[in-house]
Amino acid sequence: MQAGPERARQTIPDQRPETPARPKSAFARWRDRDHTRGNLLVSLGVLALPLMATSLFGGVVFQLVDLKLVSGLGEQAMTAVVVTNQSLRQLFFMLVMGASFGSQGLIARSIGEGNGEQADHVAGQTVLMGLAFSTCVATLGVLFPRELLSIMNVSDEVLAIGVPYVRLVFLLNFGFVFINLFNAMLNGAGDTATPFLIAMVQTGLALLGEWALIYGNLGMPALGISGVALGIGVGQVGSIALVSRVLFGGKSRVHVRMRHMRPDPKVVRQISKLSWPPALQMIGGFLVTVFFIRVMGDFGERAQAAYSIGLRLGMLGPIICFPLAGAVATLVGQALGAGNVRRAWRAMGVGILVHGALMWTLAILLYRYRVPFLELFTQNQEVIDIGSRMLVWQAGSFALLAFFFVFFRALQGAGDVFVPMLISLGNALLISLPLGLYLARTRGMGPDGLFIAQFVSTAIGTVLTGAWVATGRWTRARQPFAAATGA
Repeated sequence: MQAGPERARQTIPDQRPETPARPKSAFARWRDRDHTRGNLLVSLGVLALPLMATSLFGGVVFQLVDLKLVSGLGEQAMTAVVVTNQSLRQLFFMLVMGASFGSQGLIARSIGEGNGEQADHVAGQTVLMGLAFSTCVATLGVLFPRELLSIMNVSDEVLAIGVPYVRLVFLLNFGFVFINLFNAMLNGAGDTATPFLIAMVQTGLALLGEWALIYGNLGMPALGISGVALGIGVGQVGSIALVSRVLFGGKSRVHVRMRHMRPDPKVVRQISKLSWPPALQMIGGFLVTVFFIRVMGDFGERAQAAYSIGLRLGMLGPIICFPLAGAVATLVGQALGAGNVRRAWRAMGVGILVHGALMWTLAILLYRYRVPFLELFTQNQEVIDIGSRMLVWQAGSFALLAFFFVFFRALQGAGDVFVPMLISLGNALLISLPLGLYLARTRGMGPDGLFIAQFVSTAIGTVLTGAWVATGRWTRARQPFAAATGA
């Protein structure tokens, strides 16, 4: 009795109209754009604008407000924080950046080939590497904070104030590490919008946390310099929660699952192969900065304070513009993954034009308003005089970095990292350090000798790296993931 109606129901076609696919939101279209085709200037804008906004909130706004908050604790506390951030913290930052470059390059190539599973696998191995690295850094900072800060030749007063800060910064490095690696993963996949939204949340929470914990606002205890590190930690905890939801919840172009986090030595070696040269390259510049901070200590506490503030202000240009060069790395990597060498060349050319215009504009602003910038953070005339002379040379370096950053990041996106590393290391060890010591001490130029040496080194590094780019060998670099897997 039931067979007839049942058969009828099976044979009658479904007359209901198909549900149309929901149109993508503007955010989704921005996030999911295919960067292996179409207008390069548009692709550069889609990638770079969120990256630059991320740096604006997470870098420029944070750096300026953070420095203003810390300056209220006095010059010695400010010196302890800035020296730690621009030297000790900068060391493991360089290592993390190296790992992020390797991961971004591999993911960009994979996306360019249309292999999303491969990109997800690289991301999972990157997470494992970040966890291992963060554990080592935390252990080092907890056990040897005084020894680490003593390396910087700071005064006994700065040392006494800074040791608790160093310990907390190293202990709380997990958030710092994973945010940078997460950004690199999504950047390589072509999604720079999601990291921007997370950076806004992180910056707001971090500055609110610092304001509350440094001075005891909102009913919190007044922890002074320790509140600086803990406030930053507040922002990192919030951002890690969002990052985990995006990365493991399938809400981005990279989706990490448990199978992607099973250790894969081949992929780890390949990420490391592409990571250690740029990391070592940046460490060379870092060592110059650390050594010059030590030398500045010989010229007095005021000179060291001026150099510390000048470093912070001098980082504003790169913080804003370096992400644009990072967008070029993604475009170059995806173009080469898709086999389009001509597009890779054109991406670099468009990047230089846009990046150069921005950096030259910032160079003019830094030179023109260097004294008002310095007066935001100190009223000591000696500090202002030394810092002003430093920023003159920093502004000149901006004009050169307009080219260097694009060269460096484009080569990284192509997987060509060894020769640029040799150029930068040789420049740091054979030009910056000996020339700086000669001018500062032998020629008696003091701090100005160090400023000039850094400018000369930047000029030489830019010319040599540009010459290597011009050979075109980076376009013939072997496909990196294939080298790892034997594909």
